[in-house]
Amino acid sequence: MIILGLDISTSITGATVLDKEGNTLLCESWDTRNKNKFPLLFHKAQFIRKNLFGLQYPITKVYIEQPFTFFNSGGSTAKTMATLQRFNGIISWICYNDLNMIPEYITATQARKLCDLKVPRGTKAKEVALQFFLDNGNEIEYTKHGNPRPGSYDRADSWVIAKAGCRLWKEGLRS
Repeated sequence: MIILGLDISTSITGATVLDKEGNTLLCESWDTRNKNKFPLLFHKAQFIRKNLFGLQYPITKVYIEQPFTFFNSGGSTAKTMATLQRFNGIISWICYNDLNMIPEYITATQARKLCDLKVPRGTKAKEVALQFFLDNGNEIEYTKHGNPRPGSYDRADSWVIAKAGCRLWKEGLRS
């Protein structure tokens, strides 16, 4: 069993590959923010597709972070949410059609719960997930100002999704 966890975004997509024991085989981010290189959503999807085909592992399960479907204060606009949903659908179709796998979806909240990751009230979940990622032996690069480099949060989120998927699979909670 080789698990792929994806944190899909139109800017940076996180991808993690785990073996059946939950060991990390690969954890990276795929940057599609360059508007000259990726002027259309389809160009971004084509780039993600090429990276998926470039994975050197026989993926047997795909878990994808389910995008938000509700509004919260200070959150995304309807247009942004619609674009993310559309992009998530395109990447899901690529997984189904090209990798011959039906992806399973896990919300960020479900994934954190499955990983026994607690987010204290008033704390940003992304920060807590990144610290959890680091506390579990993963490494990231920092900017000259000491901030995590772009893609770090996406890698951490995809890792949490993959870990949650691994636990679901081990416990037989999903196919």
